[in-house]
Amino acid sequence: MALSYPATTSDYRRLAQRRLPRFLFDYIDGGAGMEQTLAANLADFANLRLRQRVLVDVDHVDTRATLAGTECTLPLALAPVGLAGMMARRGEAQAVRAAHAAGVPFTLSTVGICPLDEVAAAAGAPFWFQLYMIRDREAVLALLQRAWGVGCRTLVFTVDLPIPGMRHRDTRNGIGAHGLRTSLLRASQLLPRARWLWNVGLRGKPLRFGCLTEQVPGARDLEGFWAWVNAQFDASVTWRDIAWLRERWKGRLLLKGILDAEDARAALDVGADGIVVSNHGGRQLDAAASSISKLPTIAQAVGAQVEVLMDGGVRSGTDVFKALASGARGVLIGRPWVWALAGAGAPGLRALLATFQRELKLTMTMAGVTRVADIGAQHLDG
Repeated sequence: MALSYPATTSDYRRLAQRRLPRFLFDYIDGGAGMEQTLAANLADFANLRLRQRVLVDVDHVDTRATLAGTECTLPLALAPVGLAGMMARRGEAQAVRAAHAAGVPFTLSTVGICPLDEVAAAAGAPFWFQLYMIRDREAVLALLQRAWGVGCRTLVFTVDLPIPGMRHRDTRNGIGAHGLRTSLLRASQLLPRARWLWNVGLRGKPLRFGCLTEQVPGARDLEGFWAWVNAQFDASVTWRDIAWLRERWKGRLLLKGILDAEDARAALDVGADGIVVSNHGGRQLDAAASSISKLPTIAQAVGAQVEVLMDGGVRSGTDVFKALASGARGVLIGRPWVWALAGAGAPGLRALLATFQRELKLTMTMAGVTRVADIGAQHLDG
């Protein structure tokens, strides 16, 4: 079926699947292990029910919110996604323009394709930066300095990736493998995607981790960068390292990857300004709980002492409402924005964000609430 007028996140996913080489689509689409946690993120959102209210004055519904000090048209930010610049030509630069035009924050991944200065030039306003704790602490300090220098004031620090998860789709597609067999497999996936080859593979160069070019000066291609990054994941990181980071980052610090109330309280103790309740989109520990199922307990544990955001399974403005009713201040979306950008370019991403806002407004209207700040557990049915 033609998708001349995509309407939903699922529509954009189908468009992205048609345009991307399989190994790239699966990289974004897939999860860890048997993808049970990936499925649970979606299913547990779907199982939440809302109270419909009538004869309430909802003539003036306002979806605006503030996330990490950033004024937003709705309580949503674009999550950091590695390799986004492989999904569309200079994808991070396109995405930050679309996000800021829509009035929502954009988060640049450490392993994005576009470097900090390119994204800053496209942004026209401050954006968020995501970082992993890598073994080379001097590299960490250099990245923090460069992010601050281009105007980033919110750091999203990912804490749930001491080592990469078991992502079997990537293995089947030969990610990380070398040799003739891998080359033939990759060619078989690239040749049917001539549009991607021309627009991204050739015109989108340089295809490398833009934020890490100074740290990996000898890398000639993405495989070289991946080898360095994989060697730099630090499984020895503890809360002491977060305290070290807190002392050195003057802006807002959000810890992404919290899935336990005890860890949420530890984040509060170490001085984090906010947390992102997240299971890394189901890409790390298969059999971990869904983000939305853990959100109420975590939000209750830290109260209003830190800003609570969440990601994982958010596919619509109605899901945004459900997350807020479950205790979040706002949400991050990852796969949806990449699907929209890959499938329909920057106009597709702008259209998707507009759809999210309309869906949120409709849900607020039918739930009888006019301000985002007033959404709470009382709007859940059961």
